[in-house]
Amino acid sequence: MMTHSIRNSGHRPAIYLTGYASVVAMLGVLWLGAEPGPAWSAEKEQQISRVIAKEVNAAQKAAQAKQWTEVIKNLDDALTKSGLTPFDQKFIYYERAVADVNLKDAKSAQVDFEKALATGAASAEEKATITRSLFSIAYNTNQYQKTVELGKELVDAGTATPDMFLAITQSYLQLKDCKNIILWSDKTLAAERKAGETPKENLLLFKLQCYTDAGDNKAIVSEYGDLIRLNPKSAYWNNLLLLEIQDERDDRATLMLYRLKFDTGAMQTGSEFIEMAQFLGDAGLPAEAQAVLEKAFASNLIKDDQKERTTRLLNAFKTRAEADKKGQAQFDAEANKNPAGELDVKVGEVYYGAGDYTNAVTAITRGLGKGQIKHPDEAYVYLARSQVALKNPAEAKKAIASLKTVPNISPREVAMWELYGETLH
Repeated sequence: MMTHSIRNSGHRPAIYLTGYASVVAMLGVLWLGAEPGPAWSAEKEQQISRVIAKEVNAAQKAAQAKQWTEVIKNLDDALTKSGLTPFDQKFIYYERAVADVNLKDAKSAQVDFEKALATGAASAEEKATITRSLFSIAYNTNQYQKTVELGKELVDAGTATPDMFLAITQSYLQLKDCKNIILWSDKTLAAERKAGETPKENLLLFKLQCYTDAGDNKAIVSEYGDLIRLNPKSAYWNNLLLLEIQDERDDRATLMLYRLKFDTGAMQTGSEFIEMAQFLGDAGLPAEAQAVLEKAFASNLIKDDQKERTTRLLNAFKTRAEADKKGQAQFDAEANKNPAGELDVKVGEVYYGAGDYTNAVTAITRGLGKGQIKHPDEAYVYLARSQVALKNPAEAKKAIASLKTVPNISPREVAMWELYGETLH
């Protein structure tokens, strides 16, 4: 039914290392920092023990020259001194980690950042910076459980960006934890909306895969609805309507779904076109049936073993459509005189099939005004379809909204057409 390859989508959000690292390419991933080199502030130098002043100054000069191996050598020399304070150690490990990043050594950077935290001397701001850095390293080196743990710390602290939420979700995807994939997909979508960003389609696909694996059709239908609202691809409509049609047992209701499938460009097989045309023929709408089959032939969807039979069917619809066309004016006049609206609606449907959308709107509107219509849901749908063809989406939406007033209408039918209405602009 569905062919989404979600688990191996390859999509990864941009996660950035924040801190004092320069802009370097590390393990094929972009790491974004501030100015090149460590943060050798006067305030920090004043707090560094005199015993390591010589080594720190030498490391500073090496950093300014971007000699990162030399930076590490001098900092390692500083670590050998006795009497170091926790602040000294924190400073050394932190700046050593910055050098590691510039040397594209993620493993060492992670170790040094963790040692800097372990000293207990980092300020709240430094802890936040180091946690973000470790989160970035974990994610970009495929440490998914660690990414989740660090990411939750950032979320709890209120400092997580939408991309960080997405990285947590991606990590749960790699861990094959569907419960949390769904939970964090929703949290990421909420974070994106709060930030004024367009929700990422992949998040909905992640959830869809989980619902599909679980065989939860109700949730699958709901998720396709969300996908269509975000991006009304014909493929999404096809999969959604396949689910709806396979559960439908009433021919008239099935035809209503086929109309929607046709209008959204979601028809993918010749057999679908043929079945829809037959339903239309049975409903007394040969001109529309003709148009459906002609579309199938134009799209090269009729198989060789179907062509002879389908061509005969098409010719039969053409003959009936020509007869309807000749009697259309008289049919319209008779309907206009009738106090009930049933004939007006039928006239409008025939006009629609013939491509005369303006007269279709006139006739159907007249019929709806009179009342006494056997299938008012079809009247509203054809009115909406005619308005779409006339590029009047606002009027089409009004017609679709009226479906809710139809007694005993299928909730499925209303839901599908309302979803279609949401995509009209």
